[in-house]
Amino acid sequence: MKVAVIGLGYWGPNLVRNFLGTDGVKEVYAVDVNETRLFQVSKRLPGAKFEKDFEKLLDSVDVDAVVIATPVSSHYSLAKKALEAGKHVLVEKPLTSSVAQADELCALAAGRNLVLMVDHTFVYTGAVRKIKEIIESGDVGDLFYFDSVRVNLGLFQHDVNVIWDLATHDVSIMDYLIDKKPVAVSAYGTSHYNHVEDVAYVVVKFPDNLIAHFHVNWLAPVKVRQILIGGQKRMILYDDVEPSEKVKVYDKGVDIKTREGIYQTLIQYRTGDMFAPKLDGTEALAALCANFISSIQGKSKPQSDGQSGLNVVRILEAANKSIRQNGKDILLD
Repeated sequence: MKVAVIGLGYWGPNLVRNFLGTDGVKEVYAVDVNETRLFQVSKRLPGAKFEKDFEKLLDSVDVDAVVIATPVSSHYSLAKKALEAGKHVLVEKPLTSSVAQADELCALAAGRNLVLMVDHTFVYTGAVRKIKEIIESGDVGDLFYFDSVRVNLGLFQHDVNVIWDLATHDVSIMDYLIDKKPVAVSAYGTSHYNHVEDVAYVVVKFPDNLIAHFHVNWLAPVKVRQILIGGQKRMILYDDVEPSEKVKVYDKGVDIKTREGIYQTLIQYRTGDMFAPKLDGTEALAALCANFISSIQGKSKPQSDGQSGLNVVRILEAANKSIRQNGKDILLD
């Protein structure tokens, strides 16, 4: 199988490197209109073939799949061209810049029986997959909340705000872990140095009193990457900045002993052990690339398919609408 990676900016070379080492891949084309980038990446990854002309590769019957690692504003047009040319497609997050575009790409891929995937890298980490396993085992019980913080100083983006840049990661994790459909989104955000929001707070509401909260910020003095998941039986802390023990499971919670009215209700707090499960150390991007190729071969299903990309874009778009309406709840279809 031959794969073409479009865009050799920050993330593209990582994709080229991983596809070069993926079973089932015969050749990798690295594509960029910038000759300086082509030269620089060619020195680091001499095993790839380098091209400037994206259209040329689309016309080639030798290329089976296209990987898009370009600015968000170009995702839709490039992915559409690739799908119309009969290529399987993997798109860097987020899938598109609107729900309408994402919906169209999903329909196009389904209609042509092509694989459409999104680079939601974090759902391929050993940490997130272990959390999924723990939740599905029933050890956490009914979920109460999902609370994430992803903050740092920079890097400012010019084509998207902090929600589309940072919250995409945690929303994709939430979409992967929570097997429920959200019903509403509200958000507040503000801009200090540019025309796009650099600090934002997003709330996603689910049925059965399950709530998710996302704090994203380009202006924080420290780098924080934490997710708290609260359940009826146990609670989980995922700290991606931790060099080890990224996932900790706490046997802590609340037990209701009686319900004889608000003043007679007896609440008892439960404090038990904490354990840190062993995690798979496979590089997440390597696992994603392998899943993409395996899905094309019909050996597995995409873990981050076009539908998951659409789910994330729907929440991001609703968050933007809510900010423009001063935090109003935006109902989801």
